[in-house]
Amino acid sequence: MQYRVFGKTGLRVSELGFGGIPILRLETSEAVRILRHAFHRGITFYDTANAYKDSEEKMGLAFEGMRHEVIIATKTLKRDAAGAIDQLENSLRMLRTDYIDLYQLHQVAQAKDWEAITAPGGAMDAVIKAQQAGKIRCIGVTSHNLEMAIRLVKTGLFSSVQFPFNFIETEATELHTVSRGLNIGILAMKPFAGGAIDDAKLAFRYLRQYPDVLTIPGYDSVEAVDSIVTIYDSPNTFEEADKIDIEKYFSELGKQFCRRCEYCQPCPSGVMITLAMGYPLIAKRMSPKVAVSFAGTAMESTTKCTECGLCKTHCPYELPIPEILKKNYAIYKAHSSL
Repeated sequence: MQYRVFGKTGLRVSELGFGGIPILRLETSEAVRILRHAFHRGITFYDTANAYKDSEEKMGLAFEGMRHEVIIATKTLKRDAAGAIDQLENSLRMLRTDYIDLYQLHQVAQAKDWEAITAPGGAMDAVIKAQQAGKIRCIGVTSHNLEMAIRLVKTGLFSSVQFPFNFIETEATELHTVSRGLNIGILAMKPFAGGAIDDAKLAFRYLRQYPDVLTIPGYDSVEAVDSIVTIYDSPNTFEEADKIDIEKYFSELGKQFCRRCEYCQPCPSGVMITLAMGYPLIAKRMSPKVAVSFAGTAMESTTKCTECGLCKTHCPYELPIPEILKKNYAIYKAHSSL
């Protein structure tokens, strides 16, 4: 495992990180075992969020007594100061620590979010004050909207940016160029495109072409940790044959693949389109039982769809969104009865 300084944060991190969603479906003891195993295999960067149910608590248990040996990143979805501070304090309790290495504003994808965050009494002021008080070392942001992500890194308020990046979702290269110029740390979420990519070696041969991008896959077993860490034990090669294999994925996914850009939102009827569009992949990642709980509100919101077609006119990939939502709702209902 190689280590490097993460952008202008000054944090020294492993070249490979650990994403905190998959441990949701594990018993606490097993999650702790996997987290500690990842550390012993050289992984020192761990990413979670207040929204990831008990992920923070499991990490807190795993790293109690060795806090200074790991870098912990977490997030808040709150846009107001009071809400952000409340979630920060909760994260500190769950993680059993008195500081967060990287505290990220979670999924800032629309202008209205940013306006709320930066308004008087917004989350930005509260997070900056928490940093000044020593509860946060660095401030970052995450997004699924490329235009907004680029706008955010240009504000100069953030030390890192987290955005989807894999050989299917390559739009982030523009964001990476801007971020490099500003020495902003780059985090790549969803290296498997939310479950659409099932060839780990191919996925990481592609990603390792960008050594300054810190990739944070999720792991749900010791074997999963070992299989990915082992890829990093050898020099990287990315060849013409890999490009051909990648093209096969594009052919299979076609236009039915939701990139979670959120241009389809907001829905005038209140449908939570983005999360509902990705339900099959969520179920694949989390297990049907956990997915029903995690995405239940979004899936039930699809019953409000009037099929007005507005979302289809906004989708840059021309997806038949209402039809896909119906199919996904049927899958969700089947899972609900398990």
